Amino acid sequence: MLDFVRRLFNPSMPHPPGRRRPFFEGWYYKITDRSEKQTFAIIPGIFYGESPQHDHAFIQLIDGQSARVTMERYPMDQFISSNRTFDLRIGPNHFQKDSLTLDIPAGERSLQGSLQFENIQPWPVTLRSPGIMGWYAYMPFMQCNHGIVSLDHSILGKLSIDGETIDFHEGRGYIEKDWGESFPDAWIWSQSNHFSSIGTSLTASIAIIPWVTAAFPGFIIGLLHNGILHRFTTYNGSRVESLIPGDKQIDWIVSSRTHRLSLRIQRSKAFHVYAPTRTDMSGRVPETIDAGIHLQLHALERGKERLVFEDTGRNAGLEVAGDIDRLVRLWKK
Repeated sequence: MLDFVRRLFNPSMPHPPGRRRPFFEGWYYKITDRSEKQTFAIIPGIFYGESPQHDHAFIQLIDGQSARVTMERYPMDQFISSNRTFDLRIGPNHFQKDSLTLDIPAGERSLQGSLQFENIQPWPVTLRSPGIMGWYAYMPFMQCNHGIVSLDHSILGKLSIDGETIDFHEGRGYIEKDWGESFPDAWIWSQSNHFSSIGTSLTASIAIIPWVTAAFPGFIIGLLHNGILHRFTTYNGSRVESLIPGDKQIDWIVSSRTHRLSLRIQRSKAFHVYAPTRTDMSGRVPETIDAGIHLQLHALERGKERLVFEDTGRNAGLEVAGDIDRLVRLWKK
């Protein structure tokens, strides 16, 4: 019971082995150097298939510049995690909320070096809303769960990738995680923490959520600006006013009782990252980490709108996956 409570209020923590199969858990570290010429996503994780023969740990690398995706697999006994905090090791590689160390000298790509993260900005955790999932975090039957480790932080350190040393000093980073039985049937996800002012960050997702005998389009959006986290979520009573996923851009408008947020997400050429199925990690999800997000935040005051913030995010992550037409149909109901 203590372990359950500890993980409930610290969503970044790894889950213990022996959970109901299938089950996956992955942490997503996005890192961009100061020049914004180099952006990578590093995804450590673990997968339990329907059959134990498919169980393994992994480290995936997404290279935004070359659009190359590689994955190293590790036996289960090389995955070691803490039951008190977010601290995990996969072979000689070490991952925490404020640092990572990579030592992959001879894989598809060699990765070596250490990074430290400063001024971490976590999603607030309260008794009423233990993380980005809100009160849904108390529901043990959710198909896929989501957590934010850090909306934005600065980076110190260097990595050597295939013998090339990349200095990430004064770069920007972002960390999230997903865990559960499988990915949703359809979802849109986007994120950027490269706006005009340092410390501004946006994370936004909408997905088909199975619920008892039906399904609904659940969404979570957080905009951190000037130290204030503006939240637009299904569980806090916000609503989707418009959702138009086009081939070149996605137009999305949401509103709460006090604000309206308009997003225009410019799509770019996607590459395919590895994703869990019920049996193995052979699924592929289209993703990019060089999209753009133009946003407008309006305050709603006595029936009038007042523009609070307008900007364009760079180096944006974007996934548009699954049956998007069904997702839109569910929203329109």
